[in-house]
Amino acid sequence: MGKYRLEFIVFISGAVVMIFELVGSRVLGPHLGNSIFIWTSIIGVILGSLSLGYWLGGKWADKGASYRFLSLILLVSGVLMGLMNLFKDQLLIFISAQISDIRWTGLLGALLLFALPSILLGTVSPYAVKLKINSLERSGRTVGNLYAISTLGSIVGTFAAGFWLIPFFGTSRIIYILAIVLIFLSVVSAATKNLKTKVSAAVLLLLLTIFNISFFTSHGILDFDTQYSRVLIYDRQDRISGRPVRFMNIDRMPSSAMFLDGDDLFFDYLKFYQLSQYLNPTAKSALLIGGAGYVYPRHFLKSFPEATMDVVEIDPKLTDLAREYFSLEDSSRLHIYHEDGRMFLNNNNNHKYDLVFMDAFNSFYSIPFQLTTREAVQKIYEALEDDGLVISNIISPLSSEEGVFLRAEYSTYRSIFPQVYLFPTKDSQNHKLIQNVILLAFKSPAEPNWQSENEEYQNYLSHLWPADIYNEGLILSDEQAPVDYYINKMLKLVSAGAK
Repeated sequence: MGKYRLEFIVFISGAVVMIFELVGSRVLGPHLGNSIFIWTSIIGVILGSLSLGYWLGGKWADKGASYRFLSLILLVSGVLMGLMNLFKDQLLIFISAQISDIRWTGLLGALLLFALPSILLGTVSPYAVKLKINSLERSGRTVGNLYAISTLGSIVGTFAAGFWLIPFFGTSRIIYILAIVLIFLSVVSAATKNLKTKVSAAVLLLLLTIFNISFFTSHGILDFDTQYSRVLIYDRQDRISGRPVRFMNIDRMPSSAMFLDGDDLFFDYLKFYQLSQYLNPTAKSALLIGGAGYVYPRHFLKSFPEATMDVVEIDPKLTDLAREYFSLEDSSRLHIYHEDGRMFLNNNNNHKYDLVFMDAFNSFYSIPFQLTTREAVQKIYEALEDDGLVISNIISPLSSEEGVFLRAEYSTYRSIFPQVYLFPTKDSQNHKLIQNVILLAFKSPAEPNWQSENEEYQNYLSHLWPADIYNEGLILSDEQAPVDYYINKMLKLVSAGAK
């Protein structure tokens, strides 16, 4: 180890940087979502911090490099990472409550949480170069070798985080482990200096890691990190009925919920999906994009005992969790596909559906942009039988200013389907209220009957909204679909109105 001590340090430091960056999305995601703005903030802040670190590392090294000071850099970066992990949730809750613009919230959160550890990690490579250079004649080769080793470490860290660490370890646990690794590197750099301090810091972080593993379980909250999201599962009582309810939150958003003492639907918007029984009672096949806890697929199979349903859920871990915690059972009438919804539509080999349900989200109220565009809607149209129906869940206010995404999505569907209708599920009078809005798109030009003798169906039908005001929205396309921008604008305007 002595001969290649610096190579080992820069390799591991490079891996830590990339793992820290990728895990950063899981730190911000539960509070701020996983929009393009959040990734931009994380990448920009860490790149900027590393650049500052390279400059500082070179400056410090020129004043006289020593293994003892390198050890101190690694120790402090590990301690800062552990402290960041300890207070990250409280800080992000405070920031998100003060700032409504997700761009500035994400940037400030990334700066406060990731900048200092990243700056210190950036100093490691130039500082190690100074320690490694023995002669000017070999300086170029030495610099090239160490930076190549650091980059190789970053590559290994990237694949380790994406393919293994994040899916199988919790976010907080990974960061505590990274902090412990940095303290270990500090010992490797100068084992005899401040050894008691280093060991004490490592033991403290190890205890915090163990505490983090048991904390959520002891409070009745199950915490999972998947390849795509952070998932919380917990039980609560319904505030209205007092009945026990199990929730699945994906990146902060309540994505699925079911009563534990019955089969009736909990979320109001899913009840509007039952309009499919009124509008197409003889449906034999359905497609749902966005499975999450698979609450509605179970309900659909009971409501249509002769029908089959294909569910496209990009995250296989959610399917496993649905089987374990949300009573999902295998059925010959239920076919599950673990892939991106747009890829499924693109690869659909002329399979026709009577019903298509769209219920996929990736950040707060944001639908994955590739499912919102005219090209995607065309694929949905082609996947429907001639009398087929699309039922899509959109979260938005009704007003044309705050509901700019709803207006655009309505116009996009209108560019393909002959008939498109909107059904606000909560309040059709409060145009600034963020609520679930159900979009119905009919492939047939024949206008449906909006009057039913069934009291339940008529209740849903009475929510029909006169949506002609949305005809001027931008038609979204694969080339231009600013979904995250529209959602951020919506949140800013609604927040400003509330104040």
